[in-house]
Amino acid sequence: MANRTKWTVLASCFLAYTFDAVELVALTVALPTIRSDLHLTAVQGGWLATATLLGIGFSSLSAGWFADNHGRKTALLTSLLVFGVFTALLAVPGGFWLLLTLRFVAGFGLGGVWSAVSTLVVEAWPEHQRARAVAFVIAAFPVGGVIASLAGSLLLPDWRLMFLVLGAAVLVPVLVVAVTIEESTSWLAQRRTGAGERSRSVTIKEIFAPELRKSTVLGTVVVALAQVGFWGVSTWLPTFLTGRGLDIKLVALLVAANNAAMFVGYNVFGYVADRIGRKVTIMLTLLASALILPVYVLTTSHSVLVWIGPLFAFLASFGALFGAYLGGLFPTRVRASGAGFCFNVGRGVSAFAPLALGGLAAGYGLSSGLIVCAGFFVLSALGMIPLPRLEAAGAADRAVAASPDTVSG
Repeated sequence: MANRTKWTVLASCFLAYTFDAVELVALTVALPTIRSDLHLTAVQGGWLATATLLGIGFSSLSAGWFADNHGRKTALLTSLLVFGVFTALLAVPGGFWLLLTLRFVAGFGLGGVWSAVSTLVVEAWPEHQRARAVAFVIAAFPVGGVIASLAGSLLLPDWRLMFLVLGAAVLVPVLVVAVTIEESTSWLAQRRTGAGERSRSVTIKEIFAPELRKSTVLGTVVVALAQVGFWGVSTWLPTFLTGRGLDIKLVALLVAANNAAMFVGYNVFGYVADRIGRKVTIMLTLLASALILPVYVLTTSHSVLVWIGPLFAFLASFGALFGAYLGGLFPTRVRASGAGFCFNVGRGVSAFAPLALGGLAAGYGLSSGLIVCAGFFVLSALGMIPLPRLEAAGAADRAVAASPDTVSG
């Protein structure tokens, strides 16, 4: 693919994933106001967030399949429109059950964006630059978080207007993607050269074929363990810090600092992964994140609590690296299905992490919960061991009967 085209794909996918993050984070920003306005319990508020992640999890069965059968660009545009429309519909008067349904359906679109952008970038960029390119796109997530926070500060307490504006704003990436991105040449080539069995529609069963089953199962388990730990920490860390005596305004500033550190970390470790390998870098970031968390439990210093948060956010860059790694585990024919299944099922499982950690904290304290999250990071790193180091394995390990192309990651 031409040099200009790969940069166009990178910029357009960054914009698309930014809005994906805006819509996902906007609910957490507006949730206190929604609960107050609709008189929701804490459990009901938690279920609104969980419904979104469950929708993302279920999207693993449809989003990747759609991208593999109808094209990456078409899938990205469809996903953007789905979550944009159903986010805007939150402005319609209604109660808890309507909001729950709308957030669940919006989750399908939100999950589809990850599958599409990660696959587009993997297929647009050369192997030796792939990790940094995907990491840069996924680094749009903290940028989207900042935009969602700014939208909340400008439009709340009118949360219905906020969601209407944010939903309508999705037209921006829709137009940009429609005008600037061409369909993946790898996907088009695979469709042109497919014949007989290879030309049939892609089904989800193909990622569980004998030659791909190990990658699918282990990839899903690894992502699920990592995401459970990450969302458990992200959800409850502000509460833990206020419980340790930090002022709520300082905690809010720390959340912003964490987002900035996360953006830097994603891009730094993207470059590292292209130098030493994606598998090794993912394992290192998981283990480093696990080592940081006990510091929260053991320290009594407020200054340590302040700077350790951005350091954790910087190190917890495995989420950005999964896109490049998982995309390399699967051939072009089922790449979006396989990578999307692994990542989005993992995110779906993580929907229950805040609830589970909250229950654990009620009995044993948040300190114990943070230690458990560290354990999930370690287990995820151990789960990576049987998976291939794609740079070393070479194309032969990625060539499978279901695909006519050579895939390396």
